[in-house]
Amino acid sequence: MLLEAKGVGFSYKKGRPVLQGIDFHVAEGEVVGLFGPSGCGKSTLARVLSGRLAPSEGSVMWDGKPLPRKGYCPVQLISQHPERAVNPRWRLDRTMTEAWNPPEDLRRAMGIEPEWLRRWPNELSGGELQRFCVIRALSPQTRILICDEMTAMLDAVTQAQIWGLVLGLARERGMGAVVITHNRHLAERVCDRVVEADAAFSATC
Repeated sequence: MLLEAKGVGFSYKKGRPVLQGIDFHVAEGEVVGLFGPSGCGKSTLARVLSGRLAPSEGSVMWDGKPLPRKGYCPVQLISQHPERAVNPRWRLDRTMTEAWNPPEDLRRAMGIEPEWLRRWPNELSGGELQRFCVIRALSPQTRILICDEMTAMLDAVTQAQIWGLVLGLARERGMGAVVITHNRHLAERVCDRVVEADAAFSATC
């Protein structure tokens, strides 16, 4: 199965285009790096690819069909801002079980403490909440992960641990992944292929 963007453009209201004519694809089982400088539109593309934003032009298709608007989406975004990915009025156990119930060994491997699930999002540090968002996105229903600077707020040792766990699990399950980063070394180290976006984001991918 394939996630494919064709001729995608996006503009915020009354603003200049952020994305223009983007063609991009990632298949199940493939890890694609998207490398480029800050401000070039990578995070906007991440939100479009995951269905969080509707493109101003062009289309995003999953297995030849539009991304589902209801229910669990097979394309999951892990952003660099975990506080935006959770409902602040829900305790974390409710947020987690809405997606799935991860096995205890995976929770331990990700460093998720059992008591976190009884807390509110603002009671966790940014790094703790990011771990929570990572494991929440790893539902068996997920077929493509969009990882937008997902470990930026974590220390180097924890970054390596989480990337190893996430990409190992993705390969084991045959999931695809898009690794969005401004770190060329990371992209080249963990990805099957790397696409470089220029400042205007006019490259095709």
